[in-house]
Amino acid sequence: MLADRLRDIVETRVHDPGAVAEAAARRTPAPSLVGPNGMAMIVAADHTARGALRSGDRPMAMADRADLLGRVCAALERPGVTGVLGSADILDDLLLLGALDGKNVFGSMNRGGLAGAAWEIDDRFTGYDAAAIAAMGFDGGKMLLRVDYADPATARTLESCAHAVNELNDARVTAMVEPFISCRVDGTVRNDLSTEAVITSVAIASGLGRASARTWLKVPVVDGMERVMAATTLPTLLLGGELAADPEDTYARWGAALKLPGVKGLAVGRSLLYPADDDVVGAVDTAVGLM
Repeated sequence: MLADRLRDIVETRVHDPGAVAEAAARRTPAPSLVGPNGMAMIVAADHTARGALRSGDRPMAMADRADLLGRVCAALERPGVTGVLGSADILDDLLLLGALDGKNVFGSMNRGGLAGAAWEIDDRFTGYDAAAIAAMGFDGGKMLLRVDYADPATARTLESCAHAVNELNDARVTAMVEPFISCRVDGTVRNDLSTEAVITSVAIASGLGRASARTWLKVPVVDGMERVMAATTLPTLLLGGELAADPEDTYARWGAALKLPGVKGLAVGRSLLYPADDDVVGAVDTAVGLM
């Protein structure tokens, strides 16, 4: 059935591209940035635009668009899931599928730091801008900020993210910043997940732009999360990252972190969309249950 609907999407893109904006205008918005329990559960589906198709030991896991959309739709249908984060191609498909009513929608903004590229730290804004996010009636924009002290391109990315925070604030929508302290190891960008590095990244991200009233953070779950959350007053979502070898340990760490002041939910992608047993519904329901 989904394959048939995807064929319809292609035909719509060919013969009636204005249908995307019409679907956005008809969409029922979410009443709040959080659910009735005061927490957000966001499905992250913006990896492909950065050329990151791997999930666990499957190097091309996210390459099949029908399969990916099916997994995202299955997750969005579960009770407790409040929204989705995606690039324009993903969100346009979901709009045409009618999957975004009553959900928070966040547009992914800087996808130019392609995975594995020599310029990866120079993360250009090749996706949504603040004007498009506001025009589509979405709730905010998400940006990735990797700070590499040895790479001069970091300064350009910092400046671009600060401009995006300003523009989203002016548009009165949420700026979601996902910061890391990063470095190259044998030519590959690696994120430093030590407690001190995550605290430093949070401090840098919290100070971006001329206003912070609408800024949220998206941070990894690491050791010492009490210290991490003590570093900011900004609402914070926990990100899932890559698949863990021990899902139960991951869920326990998420559950503990969700109890901390300032943590307002989860923004998880591959860990829930591509669990080891491929039970998307079970993984999503387990994550929602932690909140």
